[in-house]
Amino acid sequence: MGLLGILLGLGVLVWLSFRGWSVLVLAPLGALVAAAFATEPLLAHWTLTFMGSAAGFIGQFFPLFLLGAIFGKLMDDSGAVTTIARFMTEKLGPKRAILAVVLAGAVVTYGGVSLFVAIFVIVPMGQALFRAADIPNRLLPAAVALGTMTFTMSALPGTPAIQNAIPMPFFGTTPFAAPGLGILASAVMAGFGLWWLGRAAGRARRAGEGFGRRGASVPEPPDATHEPELRARASAASGFDPSEIEGEAAPAINGPSPLIALLPLLVVVVVNLIASFVVLPRLDFERIAGMRFDPNALFAASGVWSVLFALICGIVAVVVLNRGRIASVRGSVDTGAHASVLPVVSVASLVGFGAVVAAMPAFGQVRDWVLQIEGGPLVSLAFATNVLSALTGSASGGLTIALDTLGETYLKLAALMGIDPALMHRVAVIGAGTLDSLPHNGAVVTLLGLCGVTHKEGYLDLVMVAIVGAILALVAVIALGSTFGSF
Repeated sequence: MGLLGILLGLGVLVWLSFRGWSVLVLAPLGALVAAAFATEPLLAHWTLTFMGSAAGFIGQFFPLFLLGAIFGKLMDDSGAVTTIARFMTEKLGPKRAILAVVLAGAVVTYGGVSLFVAIFVIVPMGQALFRAADIPNRLLPAAVALGTMTFTMSALPGTPAIQNAIPMPFFGTTPFAAPGLGILASAVMAGFGLWWLGRAAGRARRAGEGFGRRGASVPEPPDATHEPELRARASAASGFDPSEIEGEAAPAINGPSPLIALLPLLVVVVVNLIASFVVLPRLDFERIAGMRFDPNALFAASGVWSVLFALICGIVAVVVLNRGRIASVRGSVDTGAHASVLPVVSVASLVGFGAVVAAMPAFGQVRDWVLQIEGGPLVSLAFATNVLSALTGSASGGLTIALDTLGETYLKLAALMGIDPALMHRVAVIGAGTLDSLPHNGAVVTLLGLCGVTHKEGYLDLVMVAIVGAILALVAVIALGSTFGSF
């Protein structure tokens, strides 16, 4: 009955999430279903197991959600994101419209700008560029997704995305874990995605298909920032609440120059690199631990310090370089802060669900089954993160559930089998960024809505660039990592 309860609890979470229910309600409900079938105390698991784990996630990662959302909002309100996107599209032009959209998304998201801030700026520019190049609008969601939701989220070493930060406390790694494999995976994702989109655009051109659908104008997309159902889904898929896009402060009318716009992004990348490899290794953790801090907790928390410091420096750089362009620094900071709350609580609720499931006596059967998957720990870890991210519709949620329930086991296996934890880190993150892009994923729904494209029209191409390309990269990383180790 215990195993049946786990499956039913997961079924409740998945089925009702497809129907638009908020994960804030579904996660505890699914956890209570699992506990009820195991005849475990319901209120104890809700208030102690569920809330304890959810609170732990918030305590560990809320600073990242908070600073990331503030940085993204300041970049948006200063006009920097718009400037970068416009610069890319103007320099590359209609002849390289697809490449321009992909690069614009990659630059801003790798620099620390939130996914939703990026797509709300890039989509209108991408549509103008696709219209000028007469490329079908149905390919735009895939192009935007390739630049914002794939390699810059899970593969490029040093990316400040929350998904790349989650494994650090579990494996004791840095944001630059397995840099060589990460760059290789990024090349596979980007190369395959650009090849597919170029092939699709060529087929459309030969068939006489232009920007509009059979010559019709693109319909007005739904208001993705205010639809409650869409907001609930989207907030579990990213670190930014899309309803806060407009916010209190108006975006700058005259944006900065491309160099000024890029500088804060470069600050985030460079400071992250220096902090990870120069500053943190030289910290006297023994002295800090002696100041009434638990050494184990200190070690777990220190994994995200480099990203936090980089984002703080990026925020300062945005404000200093654009002080006259940001209408209200307080308004932008407040809006960014508000935008971080719902996503972190949504993902924390998924983590709480995973903690209750892991506490069930029958979970031992699930753990043993996952660990016995042929191919070794790397394959089973990739499988676990893939499946859980697919079921929850959230890469960060699925990744945290997998590591909360199995992370300690995988770390022991890595030590036993001589596997570098950095390799486990990179496999886990790339694995979480594959099947999370199913039709119910909040970012997918929002992106299609903004582009005015239905699932029927644009989802296949999005699957190819966001799922198939990521799976190919994951296979390459596992194969090379198993043969040559981490590099």
